[in-house]
Amino acid sequence: MVVVMEERASEAQVEHVVARLIEMGMDVHRSTGVSRTVLGAVGQGRADKELIETMDGVKEVVRISEPYKLASRTFKSENTVVTVGDIRIGGDEVIVMAGPCSAESEQQVRAAAAAVKRAGAKIFRGGAFKPRSSPYSFQGLGEEGLRLLRDAARAEHLALVSEVMDVSQIGVIDRYCDIFQVGARNMQNFTLLRELGHARKPVLLKRGISATIEEWLLSAEYVLSGGNKDVILCERGIRTFETATRNTLDISAIPVIKKLSHLPVIADPSHGAGRRDMVAAMARAAVAAGADGLIIEVHCDPERALSDGAQSMFPAQFDRLMAELRIIAPAIGRSICLEPMPRRGWGQ
Repeated sequence: MVVVMEERASEAQVEHVVARLIEMGMDVHRSTGVSRTVLGAVGQGRADKELIETMDGVKEVVRISEPYKLASRTFKSENTVVTVGDIRIGGDEVIVMAGPCSAESEQQVRAAAAAVKRAGAKIFRGGAFKPRSSPYSFQGLGEEGLRLLRDAARAEHLALVSEVMDVSQIGVIDRYCDIFQVGARNMQNFTLLRELGHARKPVLLKRGISATIEEWLLSAEYVLSGGNKDVILCERGIRTFETATRNTLDISAIPVIKKLSHLPVIADPSHGAGRRDMVAAMARAAVAAGADGLIIEVHCDPERALSDGAQSMFPAQFDRLMAELRIIAPAIGRSICLEPMPRRGWGQ
């Protein structure tokens, strides 16, 4: 349930309510909004709604009907803004993350980082541990790949996001990256999600290939319940009966998430379409639908890429897409990077 405190409730009154809820066997998560404090009480305990309502400083008590408690709009009505350095994901600006599917060489990574920064991306994406359908496909360079990605991101003053596949990788990825990415195959890896709930860096959570929106939000709940409030949802396409594209990018999921949850949501048109010639159209549609950002695969020589070359944009295509997005974003009251500016605060 959600306990909404009075606007002028004192800190002592808030702490007293928290203590009482804990006595009832609940885990309490605090959200401090612009005007008042909201307490989310979740867990296996039995909170006495009527008793809590009579306590000093309490305005109202609301039971949350959704199975995902902390991710719901009932718990937090204001949009969550995830901050990485001076980048705000979920604010007025549409944030673009871009880079190669995977790190292959120093030259390849450096060239990609320079290209996406020049176009206006603010976060560099790239994989070092690659979950591949075939055990014979390129599996990534591991920690060496992370080092290459970090060095390239630092040189271009970009933040870095990379995929974590297993609990054992959290420590090494944490040393290099600013954002943990959980891929579609791991959306319901609950052991991994629980551990990322204890991390102190944002988690980008991709929707599973056959997951409903409710299942996706429940996976986010695992991270939130561990104390990590910085979760970014990513729509990356779902598996349908259609065979013309690699996946079906569910654009409708973006406004649905905006209604149900306070968490920021971005789109991955590269995986959503699986075809380079469709990525720009899907990216434009996602921004128009209200996405807080995009994550796009860009490679300077995609025809020779070791993974996902068919869906990776050439730098010139990415430049053109960014120019188009600068026209679309203001039409819906958003902004996008106009002039690439030096960023501060990552990997110092």
